[in-house]
Amino acid sequence: MKSTADSFRTPGGVTLGVEHFGDAAAPLVLLVGAPTMLSWPDGLCEALARGGRHVVRYDLRDAGASTTADPEAPAYTLRDLAADAAALARGLDDRPAHLAGIGVGGMVAQVAALDHPGGFSALTLAGTRPVAPGRVDADLPDHDRATMKRRFALPMPDWSDRAAVAEYAAAGAEILGDDPAAARATAGRIFDRTPGTEPAVQIANQLGMVFSKLNCRPRWRERLPELAIPALVVHGRRDPFFPVGNGEALAREVPGARLLVLEQAATAIPDAAADEVAAAMLAL
Repeated sequence: MKSTADSFRTPGGVTLGVEHFGDAAAPLVLLVGAPTMLSWPDGLCEALARGGRHVVRYDLRDAGASTTADPEAPAYTLRDLAADAAALARGLDDRPAHLAGIGVGGMVAQVAALDHPGGFSALTLAGTRPVAPGRVDADLPDHDRATMKRRFALPMPDWSDRAAVAEYAAAGAEILGDDPAAARATAGRIFDRTPGTEPAVQIANQLGMVFSKLNCRPRWRERLPELAIPALVVHGRRDPFFPVGNGEALAREVPGARLLVLEQAATAIPDAAADEVAAAMLAL
């Protein structure tokens, strides 16, 4: 299915790189990147569009085709990223949107749904957790230490070398239990869309400095019972980064949420699971 690349400027002057699938007049499904839009597989976007949805995936600030200011010293917070999602949803459709976030994008989506309750009709959270990075509650399983040790022992590539960056991504995916070939291809596409900015800087940006300035009090985990929209939690059984107990906790704390565990998945949504995940999302 053909997609269309575009950009959106928020009322606050932030430009977000976006991509559209399906009929623009259909109900909106907004996919929050983690941090780039390509964390959402093409096959899932296409399956949702075939199901009668206008699917839009987008890059967070300082990632992909979105506004890049100073990636090493971002002047925004998680709440600002959540406001971006709400502004984009309002700008694309007058009706409340189905909001979906994956990984750190799932944290953005949780805060967006809580801070802007009238803007969203449904919520999907994939491969994420109800607390910020580095702030793990005692009841939540943390990253698998042995896996993380192997992952972070990989030597950094030459970030100006597309092939080296792609191979680095493939090696990391193999350690995490994801498909190395898919990770290699996605890394190449991300490289092509982000000239002049090291992906490592972008990831550190979203996982570190931005999330250390939460300005979300009370913590959003304590606010999850406020959610009053249909919700789906998707999690890979073999995820060593955010182990499945994190998804189980989300499903318990979001009222009425359905938990879909992908038995053969790790951190990424595999192409083979795209139709199953799309069907669960469409059922909301």
